[in-house]
Amino acid sequence: MDLFNELQDLTAKLNTSIKQMANYGKELAEAESDYKITLRQEALRLREDKNMAVTLINQIIYGIPEVAKKRLKRDISETMYKTTQEYINTLKLRIRVLEGQLQREWSNVKNN
Repeated sequence: MDLFNELQDLTAKLNTSIKQMANYGKELAEAESDYKITLRQEALRLREDKNMAVTLINQIIYGIPEVAKKRLKRDISETMYKTTQEYINTLKLRIRVLEGQLQREWSNVKNN
């Protein structure tokens, strides 16, 4: 029964991770939105208030602290989302392996 208990544990972790991934996905979408809005606002401010050439804005804008913070938050959110996605894939693989082991054990029991 150890394999069965381990399978149940992995299934519970998978369900929790899927819910967590949904939360990280929402955070990623919000962070991406905040970043793009701030990026646009700062680009317009540089062009209008500072009369900066459009070709220079792209070089300057990513160093503005507010833009950099929003970009960092977006990047961290994306990393958390992708990490959870990989964890889910690992859990699914481990579940398949355990299911195969359980099936082989039950086949051996039936044949004996």
